Amino acid sequence: MEETSSKLSSGSADGAESADWQLPLCFTKKRHTEEIKSVDAVVNSWRLKERMKTVSVALVMCLNVGVDPPDVLKVQPCARLECWIDPLMMVPQKALEIIGINLQKQYERWQPRARYKQSLDPTIEEVKKLCVSLRRNAKEERVLFHYNGHGVPKPTVNGEIWVFNRTYTQYIPLSIYDLQSWMGSPSIYVYDCSNAGMIIKLFSQFAEQHEKEDLHNATQSPLFMSAEGSSFKNCIQLGACQIDQTLPMHPDLPADLFTSCLTTPIKMAARWFVMQNMSKHCSKLFLELVDKIPGTLNDRRTMLGELNWVFTAITDTIAWNILPRDTFQTLFRQDLLVASLLRNFLLAERIMRTYDCEPVSSPKLPAMHNHPMWQSWDHILDLCLSQLQRVQDQGDGFFVRTTFFEEQLTAFEIWLDHTACLPTQQRSAPEQLPIVLQVLLSQAHRLRALDLLGRFLDLGPWAVNLTLSVGIFPYILKLLQSFAAELRPMLAFIWAKIMAVDHTCQTDIVRENGFKYFFQLVEDIRLPEEQRMLGTVVLSRLMQNYKNGQQLGLKNNLVCICLEQLANASAPYKQWLTLCLAQLWSDYDKARWVGVRDTAHEKLYILLEDKIPEVRAAAVFALGTYVSCDKDRTNYAIKVDLNIALTLLNTVAKDMSPMVREEVVIALQWTVITFERYFLEIAMQEQTEKSYGSIYKSPNGCSKTASLSRKVSKEKLSMQPTCLIVTVVSTQISPGPSISDEMQEETKSDNLRRTNSSSSIVTLDAYQTTSAYNNNHSKLWKGLTALEHDIFPDVSATAQKLTKYIRQKLKNKPDSRASHSLPASPSSRSYLSQGESPPLSVHEIRTRQRAPITPRSNSRTKKIVPNTIVEETTVLSSSSSPPNIESDSEKDTTNITKSLLRSQFFEWVSKNFAHPLSGINDGGDFESAIYYERDWRYTRNMMLRKEAQEEQNKVNNLNCKIEHQIFSSKCKQSPNSLVFYPYDPHVIVATKEYLTVWDYHSSYKLCQWKPDVRNHNLDLSYRLTPHLSAVELINSHDVPLVLAGYNDGNIQVWSQCINGPPKLVSGWHALPICKSPSFESSSMAMQWDQRSCHLICAGDSRVIKIWDIETETKLTALSTGVNASVTTMSMQSKENNIFAAGCKDGSIKVFDKRLPPDEAKIASFIGHHSKILTLRLQDATVISASAYGDIKTFEFGHNAPQHEFHVNNMQSAAIHSMCNIIACSSINQMLLFYNTEGQLLNSLKLTDWFMSTRYSPLMTIKFHPQKVLLSTGAMDGTIALYSIDPKR
Repeated sequence: MEETSSKLSSGSADGAESADWQLPLCFTKKRHTEEIKSVDAVVNSWRLKERMKTVSVALVMCLNVGVDPPDVLKVQPCARLECWIDPLMMVPQKALEIIGINLQKQYERWQPRARYKQSLDPTIEEVKKLCVSLRRNAKEERVLFHYNGHGVPKPTVNGEIWVFNRTYTQYIPLSIYDLQSWMGSPSIYVYDCSNAGMIIKLFSQFAEQHEKEDLHNATQSPLFMSAEGSSFKNCIQLGACQIDQTLPMHPDLPADLFTSCLTTPIKMAARWFVMQNMSKHCSKLFLELVDKIPGTLNDRRTMLGELNWVFTAITDTIAWNILPRDTFQTLFRQDLLVASLLRNFLLAERIMRTYDCEPVSSPKLPAMHNHPMWQSWDHILDLCLSQLQRVQDQGDGFFVRTTFFEEQLTAFEIWLDHTACLPTQQRSAPEQLPIVLQVLLSQAHRLRALDLLGRFLDLGPWAVNLTLSVGIFPYILKLLQSFAAELRPMLAFIWAKIMAVDHTCQTDIVRENGFKYFFQLVEDIRLPEEQRMLGTVVLSRLMQNYKNGQQLGLKNNLVCICLEQLANASAPYKQWLTLCLAQLWSDYDKARWVGVRDTAHEKLYILLEDKIPEVRAAAVFALGTYVSCDKDRTNYAIKVDLNIALTLLNTVAKDMSPMVREEVVIALQWTVITFERYFLEIAMQEQTEKSYGSIYKSPNGCSKTASLSRKVSKEKLSMQPTCLIVTVVSTQISPGPSISDEMQEETKSDNLRRTNSSSSIVTLDAYQTTSAYNNNHSKLWKGLTALEHDIFPDVSATAQKLTKYIRQKLKNKPDSRASHSLPASPSSRSYLSQGESPPLSVHEIRTRQRAPITPRSNSRTKKIVPNTIVEETTVLSSSSSPPNIESDSEKDTTNITKSLLRSQFFEWVSKNFAHPLSGINDGGDFESAIYYERDWRYTRNMMLRKEAQEEQNKVNNLNCKIEHQIFSSKCKQSPNSLVFYPYDPHVIVATKEYLTVWDYHSSYKLCQWKPDVRNHNLDLSYRLTPHLSAVELINSHDVPLVLAGYNDGNIQVWSQCINGPPKLVSGWHALPICKSPSFESSSMAMQWDQRSCHLICAGDSRVIKIWDIETETKLTALSTGVNASVTTMSMQSKENNIFAAGCKDGSIKVFDKRLPPDEAKIASFIGHHSKILTLRLQDATVISASAYGDIKTFEFGHNAPQHEFHVNNMQSAAIHSMCNIIACSSINQMLLFYNTEGQLLNSLKLTDWFMSTRYSPLMTIKFHPQKVLLSTGAMDGTIALYSIDPKR
């Protein structure tokens, strides 16, 4: 039930204006609005398919210091620095070596563990030897090839770069095609040379050529094996410029500007910032300081460390916001060195574009040089460089850190405040998310970052997937090693959200000892319940189909801890504790036996009567996994399993919630599978009884002579082997309902009839015997067959799968001649009696050779009758076994039972947990469209109530009459019930088979549908098929739902009845139908109260049941005290706890539902002598009309009527709920209107409104709940509406 009392009625003193806001809404929970199933599995795109690292780096430097290449014209002064070294300031060979060393040091800052090899001014042979060697050592890891071609010509149009001959007298071309063969894949190439785009362009052509040649060779020779790493799809290329572009030669820039951006980004960025923002004279003086920024890259307390930290955050943010998620994962999360180079590549693109040089890459990246985040970077640079002089003079201790991360967290918080209320489709990803990841590294801001991250994850799976895609998983995984108390609430919430969406990180958590972290949350009862609940969410997902997680749970005594906390837990915590237990002992026999020793099943029984349907469903789910273990069970295990099955059947098999009932069916599958041979015999017995019932039944329903029956029995005896056989027959297998709440309504006259024949066989008598199996397995089978006919399709379909499995196995039996004996139930004695041998498992009992059983007397010990049905070994269904099955002292996995049905309740609960928990709901968000629609409806309702009040006053003052027909139509069948929508111009018509909604203003049929009644289980031979008999509206003040009642006691709730197609929201068996013919009225009476969310049901029964729709439980059952049906009911308008029920025998009973059942009847009136057609309870007055035409008024405290009058030939009647007017229809085709004093107000001749001299008798008439408006339904299907206003 959704409360909508958050309405702000500012400035209004009228309580009626906010009356609708105070009313609850029913059937709006997720269990009603969506299917109980898991979401489709989505491939975890956030988790890298394979992590890679660059293990080898080839530094190829073709500088030829002192000699310029012939195709490059350098203007003096020009750029000369290589790796921040001026090669002209020393001997060429020495300069070359120092440049190579510096380049290696620059790379080592980003990947210190790689293997570096330099090749200075090499030949082709040296390059080949270097590349082949590095590829051989790297195996399947990545190799980096850095090429500096400043001392050689530009790459050629044929895809060649240049190296030297041995004497350095010639430039020798090196084909990229050959280089690909030597380098293999995966590789990364860095080209710092002019015309680098030409290499990248031809690289893909050469790669395709390699692949075609490999394919051709493989076709020609089956033994051909392609070279290692011949696929070049994983190769990454970074080039300094496009085709026909030359590198910048600005004298204040290094000659290897591209390499400087890639390997020393902070130094290069600071230098460029100074050059761009200061005068030429000042920049010259300041550049020397910029080259000496103090600090280290990894120390965030220093200026260089701070700048590097901010730079990493900004470049990550730019890339994550622009690149596709897969590309971002590959380039920025797969390889540490590659990620660093790609971040720095963004800087190179920004800097080099200012000098008409555009870096190029493969895969090609979109332009990112003009992203707004670069302005933040410039601002941070400005702040830091303004402190540079002071920090260099006085030390790092005088460095004032920037407020960049605080500001970005504030921006993220603002985004959360303004975006949380938007639908997922309208949200855009927050650009600050990668920065939040970086902030987690800082202890100073970690707490706030975790808090904001938790708020973001609470937006739903969309937010969780975004967070994981940005690469935050390793960071929060590392935080599990921190036991800081202030981090626990946020970390628990974050992990619970992540695990609810994706639990595939179970291995990661166990590896990092994360199980202990969350187990301690659950174990510590001093912590708030919310934190402990989050721990159970994580643990339950951690153990789902994961044996290692289950072993850790068992080792830490999780069963006992969860059971101890169940008693005092709130409903959500109960649910997750129960689900945690379910996942712990699911397919894990050791944990199950720990639960048996702690009597876990008995403690879970209490939850079967919980007020919250989700808790009841969780308890059923847990009990289902409790028995879903190996086939090798001991006798005591069999006893426990059967006890659980019977408890489920007797407690929740008739639960109001379809979700719970479906879980019951799924849980009972394990009992069916375990005791399969018993159910096969019972199904065979059922089949035999049906065939005998048809053979030995006369056309008038009576059985033939007993002699014939005995004759058949003797013939049957002669065909059977000599053994003790008990045969039971029934005409129909029907469920055995619990009668504790029905006050012994149904007499148990269906007992077994036994004859003392010499054959010890019960006489076949189809007329005298009905369903009466006297063992537990038969009770379970009857319960399953009852669920086969459940009113809710999902429940019935699930039950039919289970019963069909048994019946199909029976059908496929090669030997149909089997014993019809009923197996005895397992003994209820204690586990081992003194002197008894250890019990045999079911598997041992099945495989043991069966000895013949001889009849015996005077022995009180029961023995199981041997089963003659051959045991089949067919695999039931396929289901994947959980990973990492423990090998130590575990049973053979071949004994694990395969499931027939799979519950999706746990996945559904996890999916719901992944959605927003703390956000504003639709009814409370004052800016949402749903709120505005609701506000409009409630304002309209108030206006309509005022108009209706005016109409009522006119009628009460005798100022107007009902004399105008405003609508008429015709149905295929005669109407059983007519109900007005209180605030819409709609009327719903219920015939035996159809529900139809009409708009009586436009005379348009809005919707019509035929509910499927094939699943109804009406075990009454004297009744026709189930049909609709009563209709009520739920949430009539908002978006109405249709409540349809059937004559067999079933109820369905429908939504979308205006715009269609109608959707079945819920359904349950609300009322036990009495089988006595004296109760046959074939109708149901319902009374709905929106304020308390109580539904009162009565009909052909001795009891009146009151259902609490909010909790979906039976509130109470009240005895009518009469042997007659209830035909109509009415509730006090002001005091909604008192209601009156009119019966078929003319009596009227008044109840107070607050009182205990034996004290609830507070008044009884016996003034009528025929069926009560209608009545109205108002304050202490009851106005009633009977089928004989008597209309009487009773007062509380007086047995005799205080006022009465008579209407001749009355067929049907209706009393307005709010004004003093009574409508009566007579057999002479008249509609008569009286006030409550008996004064005739006016009359209408029905034939005046129709082109016929005859009008079919009216079957039902009903007033509008607010307006003075009457609806009528005739036997021929004609429906009409009459009003005091001739206007439509």
